[in-house]
Amino acid sequence: MSLITPDFGLIFWMVVIFGVVFFILAKFGFPVITKAVQKRSEHIADSLKAAELARQSVQEAALQREQMLEQTRAEQGKIMQEASKTKDAMLAEARQKAQEEAAEILRGAREEIAAEKESALRDIRTEVSALSLAVAEKIVRKELEETPEQLALLDRLSDEVSSAPIN
Repeated sequence: MSLITPDFGLIFWMVVIFGVVFFILAKFGFPVITKAVQKRSEHIADSLKAAELARQSVQEAALQREQMLEQTRAEQGKIMQEASKTKDAMLAEARQKAQEEAAEILRGAREEIAAEKESALRDIRTEVSALSLAVAEKIVRKELEETPEQLALLDRLSDEVSSAPIN
């Protein structure tokens, strides 16, 4: 028997053995292999679906992040505008208070000046009337006698001088 030119008997037994092995593999091996391939195929399909869901989830998260950033920027702009308005209002209020205080100080100073002016005018009137009386008294003593009529005249003149306004 030669392997290069096989006999009919060798071929027969090889076909029988091949058939038995094929039958055993078909009965016990192929279903296991087919199930394993099918499980692997299902696992790959499930993994692809999960990857697609994960990609969609990542895209949604990115969109949400962008929306949140836009909202944050908008809120930041609003806060900045409100802060600017508040600053402007505070500055305007401070200016108004400063102007009111300046006006109050100016009014007080004017009142004080007017009071001082009136006081100075009264003092001047008193001094002038006192000087006028002293001069008039000296003149009258030299020229006139001390009579009640002349004293009444002097009193009346001093009252007129002290009540007369000085401009």
